[in-house]
Amino acid sequence: MRKLADILNEKMEQAFERAGLDASYGRVNISNRPDLCEYQCNGAMGLAKAMHRKPIELAQAVVEELKSEPVFSKAEAVMPGFINLDLSPEFAAEYLSDMSREEGLGLEPVEKKEGREPIIIVDYGGANVAKPLHVGHLRSAVIGESIKRLGARMGNRMIGDVHLGDWGLQMGLIIEELKDRGQTEFDLSDLEEIYPAASAKSKEADKDGKLTERALEFKERALEATKRLQSGDPECMEIWKRIMELSVADLKKNYDSLDVSFELWKGESDVQKYIPDMLKDMEERHIAYESQGALVVDISEPGDTKELPPCIVRKSDGASLYATTDLATMVERELLYKPDAYIYIADQRQSLHYTSFFRVARKAGIVREDESLRFLGFGTMNGKDGKPFKTREGGVLRLSVLVKEIEDRVYERIRESRSEEEISEGEAREIAKVVGLAALKYGDLSNQASKDYIFDIDRFTGFEGNTGPYILYSIVRISSILKKYADSLPEGGFEEKGLSVPESAVDCSKSTKELALLLGRYSETIELSWRELAPHKICQYIYEISNAFNSFYHDTKILSEEDGEKKAGYIALLALTKRVLTDCIHILGFEAPEKM
Repeated sequence: MRKLADILNEKMEQAFERAGLDASYGRVNISNRPDLCEYQCNGAMGLAKAMHRKPIELAQAVVEELKSEPVFSKAEAVMPGFINLDLSPEFAAEYLSDMSREEGLGLEPVEKKEGREPIIIVDYGGANVAKPLHVGHLRSAVIGESIKRLGARMGNRMIGDVHLGDWGLQMGLIIEELKDRGQTEFDLSDLEEIYPAASAKSKEADKDGKLTERALEFKERALEATKRLQSGDPECMEIWKRIMELSVADLKKNYDSLDVSFELWKGESDVQKYIPDMLKDMEERHIAYESQGALVVDISEPGDTKELPPCIVRKSDGASLYATTDLATMVERELLYKPDAYIYIADQRQSLHYTSFFRVARKAGIVREDESLRFLGFGTMNGKDGKPFKTREGGVLRLSVLVKEIEDRVYERIRESRSEEEISEGEAREIAKVVGLAALKYGDLSNQASKDYIFDIDRFTGFEGNTGPYILYSIVRISSILKKYADSLPEGGFEEKGLSVPESAVDCSKSTKELALLLGRYSETIELSWRELAPHKICQYIYEISNAFNSFYHDTKILSEEDGEKKAGYIALLALTKRVLTDCIHILGFEAPEKM
C-alpha cells in the first residue's frame, strides 16, 4: 500500500507538470500552521526564482490544475506564493479503510535480497559478566530492543547479540581475589561482593593519589591470571565457567524484566580463535604494521576534518584490545550469517572506537563494500542535578532497583485513583509492572537517542502528558469503548480488523479529521524512524495520536450516538487507532494492560 505522502506528492507533481512547470518542485509537506491548512506546497517560491516570475502567479496556475482533483477538498494560492491544501474527507476515509483491511496496516516491507529478508545484526547490551546490570546499561538495552523490533517490522531478519564482556581483566581480578580468600566455591551473592572488592583493591591509592604497592602487586597478579585464562589454563577455566553460569542466568533474568531478548549470547571468549589468523592476514597484506612494538592499522582517509590515530589491534605485550575482539566478532558473523548490515548501539563517547574498527574492517576486507556499518551513539541518563544518575548515597544504581522503584511509584498512583473494590491488590501490582515498564522505556525512548536527558521518575510515571502511562491509558480507554460497543450488539461482538471508515466519521468534527490524518501518516512515520534509527519519532507520533483521540473522545458522543451508521463509523476509526497505537508500542518494547 502506497504511503499517503507519496500519493500527495504525485498529485502535486502532476499538477505542476500540467501547468507547464518543473514537476520536481511539487513536494507536499505537513502544514506548520494547522489553523490555516492541513498540508502545504512551497515549490512555487523556489521555482519563481529560477524562472524570474512572481511566485503567486505560479501557485495560482498550479491551484487551477488541482480544482478537479478529488484528493483535495481545498487548494488555494496565498501570498507570497504558498499553496494551502486540505484533504477531502472522502479520500481520507477511503485511505483509512484500505489501511484497516491490510494485515500490516499498509506498511510496505523492505525489498528482499536474493529471495530472502535482509539480515541485520544489532549489537547492543554490552553487559560485562560478573557485574550486575546498572542504570548505565538501560539505554543500550532499551534503544537496541526497539531498533531490533523496528527493523523486524520493516521486514528484515534482525539478529540481536548481547556481545558479553567475558574475557577481560575482571576475570583475572576475581580469580586472584578468590585465591586471596582461599575460596573455591561461590554463588551469585558471593560474586556480587567479590568483584567490587577486587576492583577496589586494584585501585587502592595513597594520599598522593598513587597506587599503593599492594594495589600494584594485586593488579599485576590479576593481569597474569587473565593471560593464563586466555591461554586455556584448566584451573582458571573452571572458575570462568562457574562465573559465566551464574552471571548469564542473572543477566537473562534482568533483561527479561525489561522485555529485552537476544538471539545470540556471544561473548569475547567465542572469537579468540579467529584473532591469530586475522592479524596474520592483515600483516601479510601490509594492512597492519608494527609501531613501537604494537600492531596498528592506519585509518585516516581523505576528507577527514581531524587527524585520527591508528587503530591498535595488538598491544606491545601481545594482548588484544576491544577493537581486536570486535573485528574478530565480525569475522565470525560473516562466516555464520553473512549479514547485509550491522547496527552497533553504545555510549556516544565511544564513537571514535566504532569509527576506527569500522574502517579497519573495510580496509581488511572483513566486510563487503555493500555492507552497511552504522553506529548509534546514545547520551547519558542523568538525575535532576544534571549529572549521571546515581543512588542517594552517590553509588551506581542497579537496574533491578530502578525497575522496582518505577513499579512502586506506578502502584502508588493506581492506588490513589482506584479503590481495592475496583482493582484488587494482585491486579494493581500486575498493572503496575506493565505500566511501570512502559513508563521506563517511553521515558528513555521519547528523547532523541544521541542526547542526554533528565530521568524524572515523577514525570515519567504520570498518567498525563507525554508519558508511557498516558499512551497506555488512551489504548485502555479505546479498548473499553470497543468492548462496550461489542457487548451492545445482538450478536455479541465484531471483528476489529478490516472495518471500513466512512466519510461521515472523518468529516464530523475537527478532532476526528485530525485523528484521521495522523493515522494516515503511520507508514511514513515507521519508515522514517527506521531510516534514521529514531524511535523518538514513533513516541512523538503516538503522543500526537493519543492527544487527537482524547480530543475526539471529549468532543463526541460515541456510544450514545443514536445514528447507528455514524456510531459504527466512530468505532471503525477507534479500532484503527487502537491497532496503530498497539503496533507502535510493541515496536517500542512494551504492551498495554487490559485496564488501568
